[in-house]
Amino acid sequence: MCTYKLGGVIFLSAIRTKVFIMPAFLAIDIGAESGRGVVISYDGDRITLEEAHRFPNGPVHIRGHLYWDALRIWSELKTALMKAHRSRGEGLVSLGVDTWGVDFALLDKNDELVCNPRHYRDPRTEGMMEEAFKVVPKEEIYRRTGIQFMRLNTLYQLLATLREGSTQLEVARSLLMMPDLFNYWFCGKKVCEFTDATTTQFFNPFENDWARDLMDKLGIPTHFLLEVVQPGTILGELDRAISRELNIGHDIQVAATASHDTASAVAATPLGSEDDAYISSGTWSLVGMEVSKPFVNDETLRSNFTNEGGAFGTFRLLKNVQGLWLLEESRRAWSRLGRQYTYDQLIEMARGAQPFKFVVDVDEGRFTVPTDMPATIADYCVQTGQGAPRDDAEVVRCIFDSLALKYRITISNLESITGRRIREIHVVGGGSRNALLNQLVSDATGRRVVAGPAEATSVGNALIQCAAMGFIRSSSQLREVVRRSFELQVFEPRREDAQAWDEFQDRFEVLRARVSP
Repeated sequence: MCTYKLGGVIFLSAIRTKVFIMPAFLAIDIGAESGRGVVISYDGDRITLEEAHRFPNGPVHIRGHLYWDALRIWSELKTALMKAHRSRGEGLVSLGVDTWGVDFALLDKNDELVCNPRHYRDPRTEGMMEEAFKVVPKEEIYRRTGIQFMRLNTLYQLLATLREGSTQLEVARSLLMMPDLFNYWFCGKKVCEFTDATTTQFFNPFENDWARDLMDKLGIPTHFLLEVVQPGTILGELDRAISRELNIGHDIQVAATASHDTASAVAATPLGSEDDAYISSGTWSLVGMEVSKPFVNDETLRSNFTNEGGAFGTFRLLKNVQGLWLLEESRRAWSRLGRQYTYDQLIEMARGAQPFKFVVDVDEGRFTVPTDMPATIADYCVQTGQGAPRDDAEVVRCIFDSLALKYRITISNLESITGRRIREIHVVGGGSRNALLNQLVSDATGRRVVAGPAEATSVGNALIQCAAMGFIRSSSQLREVVRRSFELQVFEPRREDAQAWDEFQDRFEVLRARVSP
């Protein structure tokens, strides 16, 4: 073998056959509903994607609690690696793992799981924020961390474990966020990656270290906290035992990518300027802007904005909005009743339904937990004097209109916080395929919407691995690769709908006031 240089990138060449092997990167992206391994090849100009493996994911219910089946997920990750190696052979140079945020695993002195990791929607965190505020004022927690208040945050999960009287925190010797756990199993390196560490609400972004003093005040141990590394850090080579098990005959690097899935998605969002906003649209909707330093002040506290870590020395000033979770839960409820819908069918149903007829506050507590979502939406509508949706199409239209309105409100808050006039909004993730919702977002906000890539999380994951391996040197270069590699869709606002959205928001504010806190 020899080396071959193209566009500043070094490739391997099999001399006798004159076949050039482009470097390939395995992006392992695990979500709350499913996981997949995507092989992304880079030729120095563009990337190509190939899905190697996909598997279902979801909580395991045991005696009223929700857990993640970490060992089954691990088995699926090894399958993804095996298939990726079969596809790319020696061209596969590295792998990286991203997952949702806030959830974690505890390891004991023998580096074995203390327990199965809990799911962020587990009911044990009910009331834990209020318990924390009795000891440490809300304002102080926010000032130290800059993170949005949600009961599912790692801080309140740990507090719940402590209040349950469990000995898990005493026994634990290492706390690893979910992607860090899988990185450790792949290469034996125990660290916490920056973007995911910031989701815990006990990381201090100003000191770039854990907020141990905050945890001390709450009585939460800190002896299990590990070193924090930046995205794009090479952690080590794939463990030899795994290589033998999967019959991999060459070295593969394990990289700490931007391991919080939204951080990877934002890294691959083709933002054109600092005045662009993004919506990472999936089960959750993350609505925000990329900034160079955290915004922590009275306004961001009042609006409950978060400052999560990003790639290339950035932060993600954003708000978590309940996203297509409402649609996913509704689809499940209808399926149990024998009404099976594809997502395309649901979109067409909503397109034919009357707009602006129903609205809900998608971030209200009742919509954040597994439930009979259509019934819960109907209850909210009746409680606020709107009557109940007559059919499934009206439920779906209510979800889309409500999401677009919440994005509108959040975009307005972002402009107020940053002092910037947002130029355009980039929608990435699975929700970027929803042309109806994209148009509604454009209409609601009065901004151009650029949709794509749908695979932003996997793309960002892989391209940060590219950066770790020296093939990409900057955020701007990464985003230019994305622009060259994908066809993006553009949606322009329909000005004739502007007044209707103003009136819709006014009605929403009145209706929301009718719901008891």
